[in-house]
Amino acid sequence: MKIERIETLACDAGWRNYHFVKLTTDSGIVGWSEFDEGFGAPGVATAIERLATRLVGQSPNAHERCFADLYSATRPAAGGIVALALGAIENAMLDAKAKGLGVPVYELLGGRFRDRIRVYWSHCATWRINHPTWYSPPITDIGGVKSIGREVREKGFTALKTNIFSYDADGRNVSGWRPGFGVPANPELNVERKVLRDLVRHLEALREGAGPDIDILLDLNFNAKTEGFLKILRAIAHLDIFWVEIDSRSPEGLGYIRDHSPHPISSCETLLGLGQFLPYFREQAMDVAIIDIPWNGIWQSMKIAAAAEAHELNVAPHNFYGHLCTMMNAHFSAAVPNLRIMETDVDRIPWDHELFTHVPEIVDGHLIVPDRPGWGTEPVEEALRAHPPKGPTGLLNYGRKS
Repeated sequence: MKIERIETLACDAGWRNYHFVKLTTDSGIVGWSEFDEGFGAPGVATAIERLATRLVGQSPNAHERCFADLYSATRPAAGGIVALALGAIENAMLDAKAKGLGVPVYELLGGRFRDRIRVYWSHCATWRINHPTWYSPPITDIGGVKSIGREVREKGFTALKTNIFSYDADGRNVSGWRPGFGVPANPELNVERKVLRDLVRHLEALREGAGPDIDILLDLNFNAKTEGFLKILRAIAHLDIFWVEIDSRSPEGLGYIRDHSPHPISSCETLLGLGQFLPYFREQAMDVAIIDIPWNGIWQSMKIAAAAEAHELNVAPHNFYGHLCTMMNAHFSAAVPNLRIMETDVDRIPWDHELFTHVPEIVDGHLIVPDRPGWGTEPVEEALRAHPPKGPTGLLNYGRKS
């Protein structure tokens, strides 16, 4: 089995686009992967298409050798967009290899530890507040936040994750507070009293709606610096939080935050390659390491997870993309021994299910791991063409109304 061509496809996904790699072999087997350009990474498709020419005629079964060859060819500019392109190509090769052998991808990773994976409802309230055009019912006030908390419980989920929001004095006109992504445009990233009051109000409303048995996770992203993160942690010290997710470019700074946090800390979803993770592991900077499998490639992600295990850390996949990414993360979550929990988005755009041959099956807050060959799903090209991509989208469009 040899690679004949590698191409990229994209489609409209509401406030962003979905992006895919299609790897075609001379045996007729097609390997797929999903990648992303909207999470601060424009240009990945261009890098994939440029790198793909080097792989024509190679066997997708030799994915480790091909990855090493591409890394060597791009070493002077390793990381960033190039790293994302390598991860996307590697994932498509693994899908093709597994299909050629007639097995699920998790069999290539050592077999599965679990056939049901606990998931948390990610961006709970977030999508309905920030993107009401695409996710309904829209949330405009604190009452809507309580309602979605109840919805999480009633739909059988056991955990949810939310973000930071700003409210009027009467609990109305809620809006996202994400200066780390330029909304509002406050590059100093200071955290003032109103931010703290609104965050506590938001978390208490979710708790009131969800009840005492639902785990609540909080994602702070890049929205503060060390001082601000510590202020937030002190303000929510009295609340029952599963973890607080923090993005930081400083392993030492994050380690200091963890040492002073009353809650577990998760981090690292924007890191690329084992070399970037190791300083955080050595610093014991977090309780749970988050790995972006589409970015890093699932084979390399297993190496990162093994290093985390050596440092007595569990891992969790970063997963807020399309259904193919969810399936890719499901295979990682099934095969990795040191799993904490898996992220998934429950609020979806209206045509999401049309785009894929199979959609994730979630029962009682757990994703059922598929046993179909490869990832267990792939894009429907006719459906992709029916929803052509648009731009600008993703984080580059965050400042606009959607």
